[in-house]
Amino acid sequence: MEDVIAIVLGGGRGTRLFPLTQQRSKPAVPIGASYRLIDVAVSNCIHADLRRIFVVTQYLSQSLNQHVADTYKFDAFSSGFVALLTAEQTEEGDGWFKGTADALRKCMRHVGRERWDAVVILSGDQLYRMDLTDMLRTHRQTRAAATVAMKAVPAEQTSGFGIMKIDDRGRIVHFDEKPPAERLPGLESHVAGAAGPVYLASMGIYMFDRQALEAALAPPGHIDFGKHVIPAMLSEQRVQAYLYDGYWEDVGTVRSYYEANLALTLPKPPFSFYHPTRPIYTQARFLAPTKIHACRIEDALVADGCFIDNAVIERSVIGVRTRIAPGARLRASLVLGADDYDTPGAARPGVPPLGLGEDAVIENAIIDKNARIGRGVRIVNERRAQEEDGPFYFIRDGIVIVPKEAVVPDGTVI
Repeated sequence: MEDVIAIVLGGGRGTRLFPLTQQRSKPAVPIGASYRLIDVAVSNCIHADLRRIFVVTQYLSQSLNQHVADTYKFDAFSSGFVALLTAEQTEEGDGWFKGTADALRKCMRHVGRERWDAVVILSGDQLYRMDLTDMLRTHRQTRAAATVAMKAVPAEQTSGFGIMKIDDRGRIVHFDEKPPAERLPGLESHVAGAAGPVYLASMGIYMFDRQALEAALAPPGHIDFGKHVIPAMLSEQRVQAYLYDGYWEDVGTVRSYYEANLALTLPKPPFSFYHPTRPIYTQARFLAPTKIHACRIEDALVADGCFIDNAVIERSVIGVRTRIAPGARLRASLVLGADDYDTPGAARPGVPPLGLGEDAVIENAIIDKNARIGRGVRIVNERRAQEEDGPFYFIRDGIVIVPKEAVVPDGTVI
């Protein structure tokens, strides 16, 4: 699609994913043992033959920038690229993005130099697999100025989304941002094939014609697509709904992130990174195969380059270069891996090596990258704490998180 470009929004501060976003932006957070969240959006673009992709970043962007630069390199004889656009100071202002629409407005000085008739705007922190060519077909067949991807959600989840009402032709006629229960009456939509009226939530995926987008971004008060741009367009132009019924998860909280990862270990997961024609792409690390010795492993994802010795692993996700020492037990947990291996002779007195030490017990936890878990450590949250901050851990929604680069001394109990 040579007349269409893609823009992936790199996300804000990601406070609901803290401490996973303590040193990185949301799209740079690892997922599925081998990937990062940004890989999902970029891969969906590539499979739709969208080869001119801008990634807009601002908050803690170094890790994301490095991953994108190392991963997405197109043929030198093609026009394809994945270009990074960061917040920058100009004569007009400080450059910091105040919202999704404001970010795109400030990047138009670069995006506008490309030749394009339509643009796809995606979030960089969602888990899904979508045929964007089908969405573009709907956009053009209905001659819409803008098209919004939407998914039916139950009434108890509507307060977390922008809810849109459509008419019998799929045109959006009303929008309500995160409505509480008392505002739900009248927001139902009738969708062909549904058992009854449904609530349609915006997925934060948009398509715009160029002229319509440029006009929509002109008012300086239009800061956010969901809050300002789309509602302002409804009465003046055709804004079309694209109904999506596949798996989609906005992994914006620690709980949703944890559960989405563990779901990948199921025999028939709701989403799978395995696909014969539409894989999710990521960095080619050229790691050796994982080495496993005398272990019991049930329902797990294990990435490349790991060393696992005489351990028990149940329903867990093991990231790249993870070392798990003899006697360790891991259940319902995520270990996000390491950026490098410990080099011989580099060990410091009193500091555990990278990975999980001997006889460590980890349950219902997230161990972030480059963490060092000492011998005999127990991370089990026996007190069932829901929210707590410790010297080398955080507890959010009952899940213990050991942050990136943390060191948990031998014998520690959390």
